[in-house]
Amino acid sequence: MFTIGSVTDIRRSYAQSSDDGMIDDKSIGSMLTVVNQLESVFIGTLLTVQGTRVNRFKRGIEDFPSPGDKVYSFESDNLTLFMNSITELSEAISPLTLGKYAIDKKSVANLNGDKFFQKHAAILGSTGSGKSWLVSKLLEEASNLDYSNIIVFDIHGEYHTLTTGEDGFAKYLKIAGPSDAELRNDLLYLPFWTLNREELQSIVLDRNDRDAPNQANRFNQHILEQKQATVADSADTIEITGDSPIPFRMSTLLSALKQDDEGSGVSSSTGKSIKGPWNGKLTRFIARLEAKSQDRRYAFMFNPPEETYSYGWLQNLYQMLLSTIQGETGIKVIDFSAVPSDVLPTVTGVIGRLIFDLQSWIHAENRTPVALVCDEAHLYLPTRDLITANESQPVRNFERIAKEGRKYGLSLVVVSQRPADLNRTILSQCNNFIVLRLTNGTDQSSVRTMLPDSMSQFLNQLPVLDTGEAIAVGDAVIMPTRIVLDKPKFEPDSNTKRFWNDWNQRPFDLGILQQAIINMRAQTYLTNEDDEE
Repeated sequence: MFTIGSVTDIRRSYAQSSDDGMIDDKSIGSMLTVVNQLESVFIGTLLTVQGTRVNRFKRGIEDFPSPGDKVYSFESDNLTLFMNSITELSEAISPLTLGKYAIDKKSVANLNGDKFFQKHAAILGSTGSGKSWLVSKLLEEASNLDYSNIIVFDIHGEYHTLTTGEDGFAKYLKIAGPSDAELRNDLLYLPFWTLNREELQSIVLDRNDRDAPNQANRFNQHILEQKQATVADSADTIEITGDSPIPFRMSTLLSALKQDDEGSGVSSSTGKSIKGPWNGKLTRFIARLEAKSQDRRYAFMFNPPEETYSYGWLQNLYQMLLSTIQGETGIKVIDFSAVPSDVLPTVTGVIGRLIFDLQSWIHAENRTPVALVCDEAHLYLPTRDLITANESQPVRNFERIAKEGRKYGLSLVVVSQRPADLNRTILSQCNNFIVLRLTNGTDQSSVRTMLPDSMSQFLNQLPVLDTGEAIAVGDAVIMPTRIVLDKPKFEPDSNTKRFWNDWNQRPFDLGILQQAIINMRAQTYLTNEDDEE
């Protein structure tokens, strides 16, 4: 039987010698004794024999070591074998290999892929610590599986390198920009009719308006009537609700609301014309809805191509997001870099909710698990005190995924450089943490609150981790582990600019200025004709 521990600190100190003899004139050092101290956290017990089983690891300490006991360190091969065994890895499946164990660079650091994705995970680290490398390596390992199904929310467009070239292993998708007006295999539209009532109301309804209840009432009623009409025209016999994703026309909805707003009636007592029950109560609401419909930033939602109004188009949308056809990649990278920041929470929230809804309506035995990798999650999944009115509904969508997604085969991997700003509900549901260098004290404290007190000594290493070093904690690794990440085959486009060298070697390129201004005005990346030539 062996007690397994992990060394967390080594220090040298000096103690007064027990020798009470006279101090000689040689040196005052003769009074001091060097004391080398090693601190360790005990993880569990390795039982060489347990019944008919051999070399079994269990959590908890059977026998605490005593002074004078021998201490052994793992060699490379044995360390890899030991970590694989306690992480319950099977040789029949492809391991999730991220790098090497920091204590032995010849070892292989494997994680349990099932347990990593089953109960949500968080990848946290300051900017420049290696988060993008880690995400790229994680996706690269997942691409070795035949039917991996992962959707990456690429906020800054840095993972497009994984989708290019003959060896690219991910599919590139982009939220349609203001200048996009037709369907393409790489463009993603989210028509307004795919939103549920709460999502639509969060975009166009002002809860502070005194007529908000009347506006919500008529809005919901007309949407339901139009969806029922679409179902009737399609000869479908299903019963629907206002949240059912059924196509309808925004122009028809606006006409119906305007009729209510301008409607009149007849007095039963005098027989004279009077204002209708909704007259004048929907004016501001209609103006907000028209403004959103005409906002080109929302063109992917309120002005999608004509084909998206087809009754069967919803299946095409889901196929783009979830298809895992053999011979094609199941990893999809959605580029949000052209999406304005105030629209970003709405877009991410709708995609997350659409996938959750579909998974919940598939029978358990037929579900294919799906993982959402939320890069820069603090930008659209903020803490409660940072949430704006437009962000509350999208955040609630992801909170529901965090709390219930495991039941429906839907997992979250949240990636952030500011864990202190990240939604606490979502972070608290993560059972696996891979933490890279964190220098901010508030961010370190946020991570500490999510982990057991016994892990605190490991987290003391966070400020001094090198770039590409991480501490893995959670169900995927039964004991906290310091890992040196392997370099991914495809590096993300997130390299830090070399300010000092570039200032000395590269002038500002005036040739790109005109195109950059055009892109800024169009709120999308347009093709530079000079680049095409």
